[in-house]
Amino acid sequence: MTISKGVDYMLGKYVRVRVTNPIHSVNRQCGYTYQLNFGTIEGKKRYDSVYYGAYIMGINHPIRTFDGRVIAVIRYQDNRNPLYVVAPKSTHFISHQIEDAVSFAEKPGTYELDCLYERSCGAVVFRFIAGGYRYLLIKNKRSANWGFPKGHIERGETNEQTAIREVLEETGINIEILPDFFIKSDYTIHDRIEKSVVIYLARTNDKQTVIQKEEIEDYVWLDFDKAMKTLRFANDRNVLKSAREYLIQKGII
Repeated sequence: MTISKGVDYMLGKYVRVRVTNPIHSVNRQCGYTYQLNFGTIEGKKRYDSVYYGAYIMGINHPIRTFDGRVIAVIRYQDNRNPLYVVAPKSTHFISHQIEDAVSFAEKPGTYELDCLYERSCGAVVFRFIAGGYRYLLIKNKRSANWGFPKGHIERGETNEQTAIREVLEETGINIEILPDFFIKSDYTIHDRIEKSVVIYLARTNDKQTVIQKEEIEDYVWLDFDKAMKTLRFANDRNVLKSAREYLIQKGII
């Protein structure tokens, strides 16, 4: 799910939650059993328009209070006050894990989820074109910068499966991931969202590129020098440089 109202100021903050509904207790009004501890953040009142309550992930026994980090915000489509999801600072949960954890109480499709932690996978895709090797760059509609096709990990996927699916969805290209090469990078976006990206190296023999018009603005196949000049971010340039060095070392190009 996408962030529709900007990054919540509470994401990433450390808070104390006073538990009002322990795990395994029954919500008689709604008819479900709590699969997570649930409570209110100390210092916040129920009439506060910013905050109402908090689910606690990563703790599997009843507790009274909890100190942890806000890792997600549940925003309802019917304009109810949002709920927060809090977890120990040593744990990282991503969107589908959070959705599964709160599914006992939160109906899919009735809310949007803003997450502190995001995990994406993608690929540097190359193929032989007109006498030389070219690398695929795409421009996402949400960004003015060129980069590599990538996207969020979905439920039940491995990193490699995510990379293959995302490249196919965004560009219509089937890829073969080369073994023994991947680069993992961590960075922060919007000064708050902590993103982890795994980029693989992949070849393709497909001749036609068909972009996903809902998300991708444009694509281009470039030789190494032009691709390096087109990539704005040093991290992306380092990924491409490492990928090319690997291809040369293995005698592939």
